[in-house]
Amino acid sequence: MNYPTRNSYIDVEQYPQDILKIGNDFIQVWATYKKVWDDGFGARGWKLNSTICDPEIIASTRETGQRINTSVFIHNILDHFLSGFGVSGHRSEAMALIQLSNRTGSNPRPDYEQMVREDIINGNVNGEDLLTFLPENLRAMVPSDTEMTDKEIIVFLKESLSEKYLIESLVENFFALGKSGENHASESWN
Repeated sequence: MNYPTRNSYIDVEQYPQDILKIGNDFIQVWATYKKVWDDGFGARGWKLNSTICDPEIIASTRETGQRINTSVFIHNILDHFLSGFGVSGHRSEAMALIQLSNRTGSNPRPDYEQMVREDIINGNVNGEDLLTFLPENLRAMVPSDTEMTDKEIIVFLKESLSEKYLIESLVENFFALGKSGENHASESWN
């Protein structure tokens, strides 16, 4: 079954009961563990059942990171799934990282900068077109009748602005996108 993992906002009450069961005084989140996932990485670990068909999501372990005392698996459950955000996609990750920050006190800037430098600055946006992901000030610079690819748009913006300004604008966009999901997360938790 194809579960809704790529949409940014998801109504948690609309999840099928085989991925989330909500009772009067409990919730059940369904996950699967495998010693080896057939995902191209041969990863061992857990996946939320809602992410099994999503090729962007690799299995995660219960181990915590060095910077943040939480595991990717718990981040996926609390900050994505139960907050009502897709588990993959840069927009969803922006919002989930704000939830992680609220929960742990971590600073999302290093993660935002990494995603900008590794993905966005190379024209790779997971979950949507680059033009819909860009902040309004950058989108306004792109000719409205453009037939440029996402990579060509980034090159155009780099040539029009300094790379440093472009990167900072994209990081600030991650913060704005992340903050824009706070009400939805609160409603999902309620």
